[in-house]
Amino acid sequence: MIKKQFLILTLLCSLSVLSQDYFPKNDGVKAKNTNFTAFTNATIYVTPKEVINKGTLLIRDGKVVATGTSVNIPENTVTIDVSGKSIYPSFIDMYSSFGVEKPKRSSSNSRTAQYDASRTGYYWNDHVMPENKAIKVFKYDSKSASELIKAGFGVVNTHIQDGIVRGSGTLVALNENDGNETRVLAANSGQYLSFRKSVTSSQAYPSSIMGSMALLRQMYLDADWYAKGLSKTKDLSLEALNRNQSLVQIFDAGSRANILRADKVGDAHNVQYVIVGGGDEYERINEVKATNAALIIPINFPKAYDVEDPFLASTLSLGDMRAWNQKPANPKILAENNINFALTTHDLKSPKDFKSNLLKAIEYGLSKEKALEALTTIPAQLLGKSNIIGSLKNGSQANFLITSGDIFDKKTKLFENWVQGKQNVIENMNIKDITGDYEFSITGTPFKMNISGELKKPKSKITSAEKTRGSKIKYSNDWVHIAFTTADSTKQEFIRIAATIDANKNLNGKAILPSGNELPFYAKHIEKESTTTEKSKKEKASEMVLPVTYPNNSYGFETLPKAETLLFKNATVWTNEKDGILQNTDVLIKNGKIAKIGQNLSDRNAKVIDATGKHLTAGIIDEHSHIATSSVNEGGQNSSAEVSIEDAIDETDVSIYRNLAGGVTSIQILHGSANPIGGRSAIIKLKWGESADNLIYENSPKFIKFALGENVKQTRARTNVRFPQSRMGVEQVYMDYFTRAKEYDVLKKSGKPYRKDIELEVLAEILNKERFISCHSYVQSEINMLMKVAEKFNFNINTFTHILEGYKVADKMKAHGVGGSTFSDWWAYKYEVNDAIPYNAAIMHNAGVTVAINSDDGEMSRRLNQEAAKSVKYGGISEEEAWKFVTLNPAKLLHIDDRVGSIKVGKDADVVLWSDHPLSVYAKAEKTLIEGAVYFDLEKDKEKRKKIKDEKSTLINMMMQAKNKGLKTQPIKKKEKVFLHCDSMDNEHQH
Repeated sequence: MIKKQFLILTLLCSLSVLSQDYFPKNDGVKAKNTNFTAFTNATIYVTPKEVINKGTLLIRDGKVVATGTSVNIPENTVTIDVSGKSIYPSFIDMYSSFGVEKPKRSSSNSRTAQYDASRTGYYWNDHVMPENKAIKVFKYDSKSASELIKAGFGVVNTHIQDGIVRGSGTLVALNENDGNETRVLAANSGQYLSFRKSVTSSQAYPSSIMGSMALLRQMYLDADWYAKGLSKTKDLSLEALNRNQSLVQIFDAGSRANILRADKVGDAHNVQYVIVGGGDEYERINEVKATNAALIIPINFPKAYDVEDPFLASTLSLGDMRAWNQKPANPKILAENNINFALTTHDLKSPKDFKSNLLKAIEYGLSKEKALEALTTIPAQLLGKSNIIGSLKNGSQANFLITSGDIFDKKTKLFENWVQGKQNVIENMNIKDITGDYEFSITGTPFKMNISGELKKPKSKITSAEKTRGSKIKYSNDWVHIAFTTADSTKQEFIRIAATIDANKNLNGKAILPSGNELPFYAKHIEKESTTTEKSKKEKASEMVLPVTYPNNSYGFETLPKAETLLFKNATVWTNEKDGILQNTDVLIKNGKIAKIGQNLSDRNAKVIDATGKHLTAGIIDEHSHIATSSVNEGGQNSSAEVSIEDAIDETDVSIYRNLAGGVTSIQILHGSANPIGGRSAIIKLKWGESADNLIYENSPKFIKFALGENVKQTRARTNVRFPQSRMGVEQVYMDYFTRAKEYDVLKKSGKPYRKDIELEVLAEILNKERFISCHSYVQSEINMLMKVAEKFNFNINTFTHILEGYKVADKMKAHGVGGSTFSDWWAYKYEVNDAIPYNAAIMHNAGVTVAINSDDGEMSRRLNQEAAKSVKYGGISEEEAWKFVTLNPAKLLHIDDRVGSIKVGKDADVVLWSDHPLSVYAKAEKTLIEGAVYFDLEKDKEKRKKIKDEKSTLINMMMQAKNKGLKTQPIKKKEKVFLHCDSMDNEHQH
């Protein structure tokens, strides 16, 4: 043994001087060791699928020479017998910031917004930095390396975690002995991107998720333009971006919603990202799979909540509770769906937590083979380095782990982690394992003992007659020393034991009593019989995981609604057509359309619904809403025409379900009013449970939000340095931008080369009457102004929304051809609405303007039937016309009235069955249908509420059980739902 240890020590000393010969050394003459080292009698995982039993691993010069059962071992080989042990390839983390200092946040004056780039010669946006290189700032961090090595990692792919485009990363072996010339496997290993801005720059744009997406799209267009040599300006950022195109493109998304967003950007520019997820991919696994993207998955599973306080527990959302229950199954679900993924330590507080979370994922069904692939062969393949890392094939780097057994077993010990042929000892593998359960007797008294923990600092627990004795244990040089108290605790007397461990883990030695008498000591090691097989453990964990719903929170569907053939009998039908309101009338719905309207209808395949005494109407349409979105304003510039709300739809917003309960079936999600030219709209159907893209109208009309007044001239802004700052300036913004858009359109149509500009493309669509404007407005002078600007450029404003002084200019609106979408009775909530009156809608309507009542509010939107009723009181509008204010008229303003807004044969079956007169405060939506599928049902809603209560109770009990088992918990932090409005400024990319 001594001879063998001496040989190993000699080998290590000589290996430490290995390096490339042409690097000068000034510390004396050293001989280069070229000896072989052989590890024999091991279970060797060459790859996750190729396992050799009782095999030999032969290495030399930091590389694998051979693996197999009959490897020829050359002379002068250091041979290490690792009988009973296993050898695995070291793990690879391809998403890390190892050795790269965390960027420091900009210290610029927060009251002074920065709108232009701070750099010259680079891209116009500071948050795009492809020229950055991690290798330039990389410094080997021994402390962090030690933690990663103990967690089983041998190689990390590090980068600067700062900015939307972060530059190139560096692939590094965790080899402390040699310099960067050896440990750096690739100086430029990949290009990194994200949706998050740089902390080192104060540039305001982008300030939203949709702004980040627009910036990336424009950047790719600019890079293509630059690559063709058509740019007149030298741009070091675009040069670097084009250089980096051949590298793997790694995108930090951080959630399944952002995975889909990132993939949308990549697909538009023929870039296939490797995407860092958020662990919630299981919620929309089919959509995630359809991206064809390989993923990098964190395994930072949430802790159970401390739910002992029932009042606090009642504030927990079902979605947050489910996340604790479901996230550990995410890796298994990814594997079942054949999605290529690597695992990462990213998002963990410490690499120490990695193994416990990984074992939890395995307990929840992830196969050990898939787990090993996700840590070895897959990251190696994604990085294009399968020839040197990720396996123990001949020629690969000698990066491997020596373990006591199955690396994915909780009890398995990691003894050594070799990186590039350099040994890192985590635990001496020649020390015998003393952990486990024992039984022994002393002077006829039986004892039980459990030894646990690390062998360096073991812990002991000794019991007799069900009482625990105070005890201490030490273990070194194969000797175990134990001291524990006698039964009479008042005397504070101790029994001392000195013993060695035999091949069967039994302890043999002597016991010294308090009197000094010595007795022979023998403790038998007790093998615990496994009460459950590994398969049954997985089955048990699977039973614990609650099913996913769509969306995966309260009121979600277990299966998505499908169109039905339905026959409503004897309803009062509000057609919104020339037939008016029909009494005792039947409506047949078939194939998602309104098939027949009349009396005594029948269809043998239809489900008959008795609507006697009830009212059937078209679904309510909200022309101006901000629900179901993660972003409202992109306020970083005075024009944001390049951004789109369609990029920021949040299909999980419970306001969708609540709106369905209020009879709403379609909405326009508008950009906010932070700037004169806002972003493009999303017109959606409230198909609760569908994916974000499936909510958007097919062949959706093109809309954009403009704004006037206090918001855009920043009357109440904290940083009012951006142009414009006056109502005159707002007009000038429109004149300037439309002049530029006209020039751009002329150049585009000329056939000459031009730089594609997304912002000007959108504005040109307005000039070409291909896109409609919905404009936030209040004051009559500004309303007049914008109509004149539009007429100067030969187009029309489509809708003035809010328009609380519309009654003053109704005749001019009629002449211009613009509609008005207003509040029913809001006024005096800011200076420019002091002249608002509740008769506004009626006056505009009587002047011939198409009028709608909108909400601009997540709460009001589900009571729009009552908002419409106010126009009957204020202005004497007929009930039928008032109802059109929230159905047919907004459909006309949104150019979707050929599909929805009235009950007419051939239109989409977007209808609502009301319990009472729809304008009554007593009316309830009993059923809300979209395209013939029931998305809200009052009776089923009662069932859903009971299921939610039962599921929360189940989860609370499970969390209390987890706490009782000693698992860590997290405190409950009450969350208030935030309703977004026109002037809401986004938090830093909420998803």
